[in-house]
Formats: sequence, structure tokens, C-alpha cells
Amino acid sequence: MSNSQPNPQSLTTKITLLLASSLTVMAGATVSPALPATKQYFASAIADVDTLTTLVKLIITLPALFIAIGSPIAGLIVDRFGRKPLLLVSSLLYGLAGSSGLYLDSLTAILAGRALLGLAVAGVMVSATTLIADYYSGPARAAFMGLQAGFMGLGGVVFLTLGGIFAQQNWRYPFGIYLFAWSIVPLILAFILEPDRSVLSLPKEAASASDTLPQSMPLGILAIVYGLTTISQIAFYLIPVQLPFFLEALVQAVPSQSGMAIAICTLCSAIASVTYGKLKQRMEFVAFLPLIFGLMGVGYLLIGQSANWAQVLVGLAISGLGLGILMPNMTVWLSSAVPEAMRGRALGGLSAAMFLGQFLSPIVTQPFVKVAGLGAVYAITGGFLAIVAIGFAVFKAQIRRLTRSTASSPG
Repeated sequence: MSNSQPNPQSLTTKITLLLASSLTVMAGATVSPALPATKQYFASAIADVDTLTTLVKLIITLPALFIAIGSPIAGLIVDRFGRKPLLLVSSLLYGLAGSSGLYLDSLTAILAGRALLGLAVAGVMVSATTLIADYYSGPARAAFMGLQAGFMGLGGVVFLTLGGIFAQQNWRYPFGIYLFAWSIVPLILAFILEPDRSVLSLPKEAASASDTLPQSMPLGILAIVYGLTTISQIAFYLIPVQLPFFLEALVQAVPSQSGMAIAICTLCSAIASVTYGKLKQRMEFVAFLPLIFGLMGVGYLLIGQSANWAQVLVGLAISGLGLGILMPNMTVWLSSAVPEAMRGRALGGLSAAMFLGQFLSPIVTQPFVKVAGLGAVYAITGGFLAIVAIGFAVFKAQIRRLTRSTASSPG
């Protein structure tokens, strides 16, 4: 291929970006169904049950901490040195670090691999999302961001289901799924062209008022988007980290059942994400907030009150719908509101907020789990999210005024 400008309409470019984006959802949850078996395997090496439980759960959450650490750095790299090089190197590291559980026999060494995986995910997520924001504008950007989130969700369904099936055979096997990243490397080399932002031009009909960017960071929007993203991810990660243990205690669920349950949430999230582009044409960014947190709150309340596996699935499906709208709304909102020269850094900050919440989730919730139990924690979280939703519904006008001076999209 020639060194011409990137072609956003190329099917191969779109597929490559979507496949790369699917890697982010694999970061932690793919091996979630294997946690109980992993804990049993290392029980002879670590006698203290509480310490062992914490370390095993870090297999899921440690990547999130290092994604949070690495994302701002990745944002600086893509703004200064370009998008494609970081995407390429990060995908290579992803396969190597992610598969460490296949062959390492030390929990400490596996956790070190998970830390490197987090840095790789940070590079993949920031570079892929920034490329999409570069290639598209206006409604086309909202539609593709929704498609990206939806594809990540569908990928999650596949990876989580496979993770559950593999974990039933051996706790190590789900780690092999991370080698999928290496199959994307040739596609990145062939079909991703580094945008020359000094000459990149979009069709005039694709431009809209939402692409008239301010020349400084919109601090009000940054505070709202980053804060809500962190809070929502603390709640969300109750699912991949705690649900296998909750289902094991509730219905003696096997790993494949846990994987399927988490996949149901991810599937509903994907369905909601794909519809975001059309919803965005009729709703402004702030108007989505009561809907997002209302669906999540109702879903978590149902999970907390569940007496069987089917009721848990209903709660997961409802909460998944809210989660599916959340990230495309936050990403498009931020992409539309920041100067192009700072876009990588802003999206790096969003990734940091997202994965910081995921890392903090077990730290914040575990004390409540020990005192009240997992069912009560799901119910309490649902009640809190429902209150947040009501607050946004009541004070929507005030929040809109707070962001309007810096928001570039009228919705």
C-alpha cells in the first residue's frame, strides 16, 4: 500500500481497528472463570487464605492498575510520536505478557506478567481509540465509537465463553486466549496508516458544529467524565471479580456457567453500544447519564436479590445495557470537546480513569463483602447507582449549564 492518507472508509482498516479494540475487554475478565481453580492450585504454596484470595483476585485487577498508570503515558506518546508504532508494539507485548499463565508456575511471576499486560492494553486502547477519533467526525464518530464498544462486547462474549470452557479443563488454558493479539499484528502493519494530522482532511459534509474544538482543555467535562467513569468501573468490576465466587456459593456454579453469565452481561452491553450512534442523534451527552446509571442500578439490585442463576442473568442483562451506553458516550463526549492536539492525552486520561476504577473495585468492596456478603454488596451498589441516576435526572439542567461553556457538541 502507498503512504497516502488513511482511508477511514476502508473495510480492512475498520476491521483491524475493531479487532485491536477487542483486546482491551480481554485484559482481565477472560481468566475470571478460572479464579476458583487457580486459588485451589496455589493453596499449598500460600497457607493464609485471605492473602491467597487477594493475590488470586489481583490476576484480574492488577492489569487495570497498570493500564491506569500507562494510559497517560500512552496518551503523550501518541500525541508526540504517532499512533501506529504504539499500537504495533503494544500488540506484540500483549500476546507475550497475557499468555504468561500458560507456562509460569509462580503466582508472583504470573502477577508480573499481568502488570506488563496492563501496560500493553494501555497502548492498544489509547492508540486505537485515538485513531478512530482522528479518522471520523460528527455522527460518523459517534456511530463508530458505538460500533467499537459493541465489537468489544461481542469479542468479550466469545473470549469469556471460551475462558469458561477452557477453565473447566485446566486453569491455565484461558491464558492462551491472549495469543490472539499476535494474529492482529500483520493487519496493523498492512492496513493502519499513520494519520498526517497536518493534512488530514475530512469530507465537508461529515463535519459538524460538534467538531469545532476549543483551544484548551474543558476542565468541567474532564472532571465529570473521569469521575463518573471511575465510579462506574468500581461497580462494574464487581461482576468479573466477584461473580464467580457469588455463583459458586449461590448455586454451586461451575466455571463455564460463570463465564456464560459474564458473557450475557457483555452481550447486552454490545447490543446497547451498537445502538449508541442512533440514540446520540436524538439525545445530548448529559441526557444519557440518568439512563446509564438507572439501568446499572436496577440490574445490580436484581443480582443482589437473586435466589437462582436465572435471576442473576436477568440482572446482568439489564446492567449490561447501561454499561454498553456508558463508554461510547464518555469517549465521544471527550473526543468532541478537546483540542485535536491534546486528544491522545485526554483519551489516555479516560483510560486511566476507567481502569483505575477496575483496580480499586475489590479494594473498595472487599471490606463490605466480608461484613455483609456478596449479595448485600450487589444490592447496596445497585441502590447507590439508582440514587446517582435520580440525581442526574433532577439536576440535569444544572449539569448541562456547567458543561455547556466548554462542550462542543449540542447533542
